[in-house]
Amino acid sequence: MADTDAGPARPAQPPRKSVLAVETNGLDVIGDAERKGRPAQLFWPWFASNVSVLGLSYGSFALGFGIGFWQALAAGIAGIVFSFLLCGLVSVAGKRGSAPTMVLSRAAFGVRGNRLPSAVSWVLTVGWETVLVILATLATATVFDRLGWGGGTATKIAALAVVSVLTVLAGVVGFDLIMRMQTAITVVTAALTAVYIVLSADGIHWKTVQALPDGSAQDVIGALVFLMTGFGLGWVNAAADYARYLPRRTPGTAVAGWTTLGASAAPVVLFVFGLLLAGSSKDLSEAIAADPVGALTAALPAWFLVPYALVAVLGLVGGAVLDIYSSGLALLAVGVRLPRYAAAAVDGVLMIAGTVYIVFFSEGFLSAFTGFLTTLGVPVAAWCGIMLADIALRSRPYDDAALFYREGRYGDIRRLPIAVLIAATAAGWGLVTNSAAHWLSWQGYLLGPLGLGGTTGRWASANLGVLAALILAFAATAVLQRGRVARQEERQRDAPGSRAGSAATGMAQGSQGPDSPAPQRT
Repeated sequence: MADTDAGPARPAQPPRKSVLAVETNGLDVIGDAERKGRPAQLFWPWFASNVSVLGLSYGSFALGFGIGFWQALAAGIAGIVFSFLLCGLVSVAGKRGSAPTMVLSRAAFGVRGNRLPSAVSWVLTVGWETVLVILATLATATVFDRLGWGGGTATKIAALAVVSVLTVLAGVVGFDLIMRMQTAITVVTAALTAVYIVLSADGIHWKTVQALPDGSAQDVIGALVFLMTGFGLGWVNAAADYARYLPRRTPGTAVAGWTTLGASAAPVVLFVFGLLLAGSSKDLSEAIAADPVGALTAALPAWFLVPYALVAVLGLVGGAVLDIYSSGLALLAVGVRLPRYAAAAVDGVLMIAGTVYIVFFSEGFLSAFTGFLTTLGVPVAAWCGIMLADIALRSRPYDDAALFYREGRYGDIRRLPIAVLIAATAAGWGLVTNSAAHWLSWQGYLLGPLGLGGTTGRWASANLGVLAALILAFAATAVLQRGRVARQEERQRDAPGSRAGSAATGMAQGSQGPDSPAPQRT
């Protein structure tokens, strides 16, 4: 089947001779012969993509909401673990269906109806990979400046080139190289991060941290939601992309558990330590807003600056690699007809362009970052609520072929889930504010009518819209879609061997393309 096709299960591929062999799977369902490994292997890519020293900076971001240490600690741990638990639950769909996350989402939205959430997913992942490359570039320049080697334009260009090559190469080559890279990144960054913590620990002043005044309940909720969007909610739309390579018999609890553990272990430790550092120094906390990773070099001796640059860049690359792989898949799910590796290359070009603009022509990183997270966090939270409810309502594996054909059991355009997504997003945007980004000042339009004090009131910084979108979308889907999902499951149960038969039919019709109509199945 051609690379541009997004048809069901492929024939087993021969073993790759080189880790640099380009992965040919795109939106394809992974055939049983290609599915291998154990759920514990999910720990490595998720740990590597979240062990970045950027996690330290979130301590400063949390305190920026005007809350005390214990409040920030509670908000941070709850936000990190809960948001990555959402990733773990979504990843179970990958084991059931063997397709990328934004293809499995078609079961809820329909084959073409799913293009809307796929487009949002694509923007989010391209945005995140750009953010991570920006941070790696700025951090390298800061380290070189402290060493007296020059941290100007030439250094930034060189850093951008190196980071971009690593990220785009991994995204283009695909799954096998990514898994190898993430394992190596995990070992190196974990060891060097431990050294960083030891060397900078004397910058912690417990009395100063304890003296931080507490904030209001609204401020705590605002920090909680920001941390959720900055961690797990930024990954939910890609959570099943790696679990799809596991055997179908893998227990779902193990898939969810290893994903949650691998993703949240490093961020929790880094967040707590970053909270202690930022709470001990107001100057450091303010510097982090301008250069979230580079500012952390202030606590280091000169001899460790080069190893710090290595750990910072590798950690950020680990996250960017997963993002560019998933952004390529999301672009294909939107309906763009390209091979997977070409889609990843396109996203790489956009990533580099965005990085050049922010690093060389723009100012005020944190305000743009906050606005980006909150604004896209709302529709992603709504999609996550719909997806989680859809997964919970199903007890059987996905009908592989029906994920690719408009006349299959999942349909073409499911209006109700799309309406729920739009309504939950509209409600969510009405309950968030982005005062730091003037171009998002239109948000928060429901805070006044609902008696929450308007865009300048006490609830303005709570960003309730993210939680509201998640909960509303989940509840509406669980109630309104229960009957439809039950009928789909019943039809699938009454069709013996439907998965194999559908897969074979889909392969025969693969040349029709990703959204081609096919005869009605069972």
